[in-house]
Amino acid sequence: MNQLAHIPRQDTNAIETLRQPLAAAVARWTRGAGQFVTPVPGLTFFRREEPSQAAACMVEPSVALIVQGAKQALLGDNVYNYDITRFLITSLDLPAMMRVVDASPEKPYLGVVMKLDLRVVAEVVMQSGMAPPSEQQADSGMMLGETTPAMLTAFTRLLELLDDPSSIPVLAPLIQREICYRLLMSDQGARLWQIASVGSQSHRIGRAIEWLKSHYASPLRIDALAAHVQMSASTFHHHFRLLTAMSPLQYQKWLRLNEARRMMLAEHLDASTAAFHVGYESPSQFSREYSRLFGAPPRRDIENLRRLA
Repeated sequence: MNQLAHIPRQDTNAIETLRQPLAAAVARWTRGAGQFVTPVPGLTFFRREEPSQAAACMVEPSVALIVQGAKQALLGDNVYNYDITRFLITSLDLPAMMRVVDASPEKPYLGVVMKLDLRVVAEVVMQSGMAPPSEQQADSGMMLGETTPAMLTAFTRLLELLDDPSSIPVLAPLIQREICYRLLMSDQGARLWQIASVGSQSHRIGRAIEWLKSHYASPLRIDALAAHVQMSASTFHHHFRLLTAMSPLQYQKWLRLNEARRMMLAEHLDASTAAFHVGYESPSQFSREYSRLFGAPPRRDIENLRRLA
């Protein structure tokens, strides 16, 4: 299948011409490794040499650009397939499932992820003079956009800084601001605008998520959290599920289970101790919900992870 088939003819050659040096750069920096955290703040490269099974992860606000291969993200019932022609924007901290669908040793999957500082996005919105979009447009915290030559050109200049590290502190923030501008000018710019705009429903959900991340072990009262972000309980619940594909209680449960998994793996806690640490009162309930999320009881899952590591 030709991944460039749906791109306007005048952009096809430009995208392929720009993609090739990007792929070569990512391949060079990730040689022998699956992940490379670059000296540019918030910029990470990924490499996979075979398709992968779907794995649960927390996806931070970011833009993910594929320069070779293809990947799939699953958020609730929504499926996002992206490749060299489509980038993925995640505008909130979202629990998702991710898997590489096109990769081989000869032609590995190569990806670039840049974290988004929503405060910078908001500043760029003000400077650009964008008109406010309608609130109805922000129906998910994850979205696909069409890759453009202008966006690839900006990423190329950002990657070139890795060969000139003394320039990174001065030039990287400027280029990253340009990338934010290119995102806002893309076909998904209006939806990103909503997340970054103070006072919007989407921005309030973002504040609620920050609260949940800091208080995941505390009992959750929906009315109190809704009031904290200045929304009615019904409106809060509706928009939270719309953006995250989860209820607030499901989101908190996901945070608790993943933190417990981290504690068992990194701190060698037993399942019961980890369960109490993250707010569970019943170890048996913790074990049931853990097995449902990760596909195995806590002890067996941790043993499998350590064996794979």
